[in-house]
Amino acid sequence: MFAVVIAALAFAACDGKKSAQPVEETDSIKSFEQEQVEAKIKMELDSLATAIGELKQLPIVKDADGIKLSDEEKQVKPDYLLQPSVAENAATLAEKYRMVSALSVDKKIAALYDLPTDEYDQAISKLVADIDDPSFKEIQDAATIFETSQALYDNMNQNGRINYFWQLAGTSLVEQLFAISQNSDKFLASFDDDAASNVTYRIALLTEAISRLKQYDPSIEPVAKAIEPLDVLNAISVDQLKTQLAEAKDKIVAARAALIK
Repeated sequence: MFAVVIAALAFAACDGKKSAQPVEETDSIKSFEQEQVEAKIKMELDSLATAIGELKQLPIVKDADGIKLSDEEKQVKPDYLLQPSVAENAATLAEKYRMVSALSVDKKIAALYDLPTDEYDQAISKLVADIDDPSFKEIQDAATIFETSQALYDNMNQNGRINYFWQLAGTSLVEQLFAISQNSDKFLASFDDDAASNVTYRIALLTEAISRLKQYDPSIEPVAKAIEPLDVLNAISVDQLKTQLAEAKDKIVAARAALIK
């Protein structure tokens, strides 16, 4: 996939330039330009993926030191989680990647409320089998794919699927923001100011990476449309994030709908 994108980039870079040079020499120049474009974009995406991988997971999905619900709080079950059966709606490869990410986030939240997660596991496993990405074989638990670690990026890079890495990363963040916005009083209680500013940084990193891909990879367009309106979230404190999430609630709902259909 990335090779196809790079080929398109090179074509765009060279298109429209008229020259009287011999065909062999022109082809050689195009090849050199293509290599330069490919190297530049690859380096930028590698850097952005590394930055994403170094960020701490948001408290809403952390196993340790994350959100703790009381027995009383667990009695009020969330009604905003995706049902595992929606996995059947994912038709394209890009949609399947995004669905894996969203369901993995929702499985973590379901577990917070002691809800059964077997159906999530089954849906995620089936999607992973349908996707058939050898990169996932290095991930011990398929339900942690949404964490978009450096190891996952490296494996997807080797297998020519780094464009789909950004499908996973974008959907993961949107689904987490959606869940937080549904119960901000509780979920933001586990945030500190560093975690709040982390949200802003994730959005910036994702926007920058996806902007480099969206002109050449049509499948990334839904992620681009979903992420870009969220740049209104620029909080550097928990109080700011709470206010901004409330103000951007409709945008977050629209972003989720754009990714999960």
